[in-house]
Amino acid sequence: MDRIALRGVRVRAHHGASEQERTREQTFEIDIVAEIDLSEAAASDELAATLHYAHLYDRITNVVRERSYALLERLASDLMNEVFADPRVARAEVTVSKPALLDGATPSVTLSRPNPRYRGNG
Repeated sequence: MDRIALRGVRVRAHHGASEQERTREQTFEIDIVAEIDLSEAAASDELAATLHYAHLYDRITNVVRERSYALLERLASDLMNEVFADPRVARAEVTVSKPALLDGATPSVTLSRPNPRYRGNG
């Protein structure tokens, strides 16, 4: 299966398990890899035949900015749902990191799941 990736998406937002984390804006980094058959896009050279990553970028950054989560797991799950809005995506991996939270370490959560809405080529 082919893949489209958005790596290193940085968004400033208010998420965290503590009240202090949710009141202080911090940077979140997001990586998304979507498995999708790109053979039609490769043959046709038409944007409609692929996952429009600029639109996906807009949707995921809106989720990060407009909602507030205690856990990275929940944020990553909602971002996964944005990727899965396109039924051509067979599977995806979403990683959310908080690079400024700990001195010397970057906590992150990665979800890797099949799309329950997937419409294959058959």
